[in-house]
Amino acid sequence: MASGKRLGVGFIGVGNISSAYLKAIKGFEQMPGFDVLDIKALSDMRLESAQARGAEFNIPAKSVDDMLADPEIDLVINLTIPRAHVEVGLKALAAGKHVYSEKPLGITFAEGKTLLDAANKAGLRIGSAPDTFLGGSHQQSRAVVDSGALGQIVGGTAYFMCPGHEAWHPDPAFYYDIGGGPVLDMGPYYITDLVNLLGPVSKVMAMSSMLRAERVIGSEPKKGQTIPSRVLTHVTGSLAFENGAIVQVGLSFDVAGHKHVPLELYGTEASLIVPDPNFFGGEVSLKQRGNGNDWTAVPVELPYADGNYRSLGVADMAHGILNNRPHRANGDLALHVLEVMEAFEVSSREGRVIDIKTPVVRPAPISESLVGGRIG
Repeated sequence: MASGKRLGVGFIGVGNISSAYLKAIKGFEQMPGFDVLDIKALSDMRLESAQARGAEFNIPAKSVDDMLADPEIDLVINLTIPRAHVEVGLKALAAGKHVYSEKPLGITFAEGKTLLDAANKAGLRIGSAPDTFLGGSHQQSRAVVDSGALGQIVGGTAYFMCPGHEAWHPDPAFYYDIGGGPVLDMGPYYITDLVNLLGPVSKVMAMSSMLRAERVIGSEPKKGQTIPSRVLTHVTGSLAFENGAIVQVGLSFDVAGHKHVPLELYGTEASLIVPDPNFFGGEVSLKQRGNGNDWTAVPVELPYADGNYRSLGVADMAHGILNNRPHRANGDLALHVLEVMEAFEVSSREGRVIDIKTPVVRPAPISESLVGGRIG
């Protein structure tokens, strides 16, 4: 990368998550080798929202059309609601911009494929959250798996179960509208990390339910209001991976509490506890065969495990563009994960095993940094 070279970045959508992205990118400006993102403008369908967020971070606000027409913007970070991800992404591609989208890539596989096909035709790149699998603890878990310490990997478990986001989110309706639900909302974190750890998924089998047609908001400013639920809110199933592992999955907005850890992997020689994939850090623990029930903490020696690095995937994407190398949180990975998530609903509805057909290559591990990180 040429010294001082940066990509001009514009945001579309300035909701809750935009603050985490902006703080992380501002932090990258203080990290040698990471100053590759130059935020030029914020935009939103409500210009006043962009202006308010822009005042908070001292960044200009523009209309969406003005931002897309700006020749200084190379990459658009799309933080709109899930139902708008593909529509907005296609507009950005048509304007000649690379696109990094919040998860999920789209609300259907067909939508996501349309976006990826358009990017490939235009010679532009697609990136997509989540990028938490790039965090130090998840990369350390990947290093344990790649070392062969687990032996042959037999299976695992992945659980995200909570009472629902209406308890805390100021405007939770979209979580229960088409494009929401626990699979499309939280599934990307878990499935993406599992692909990072184990490789491609080959088959999905699932069952699901929606026991409540309405939810009551428990947070301000809409506390007490009722919202409809149009999506499956409790989903269980199994993922079969190309390497032979079978992982049990539970994703729910209906559960008062549970004691499952987020991710576990089971091998013939050892088992591994992987921290919550919604975060970059956390404790990694290993239990080796024959040592009773003793779990040993695995030292996390890789970076990005001690903070909220939302937009780490954007920085890696920028490095990839500037250095002509693959980026890790890429469109192929996001499309594979989207096909897996859609398969939960199809399998549940049709009562059959769904074959996953999109190919994907495990993202390259990070050895020391994204700047000089090992590729392959």
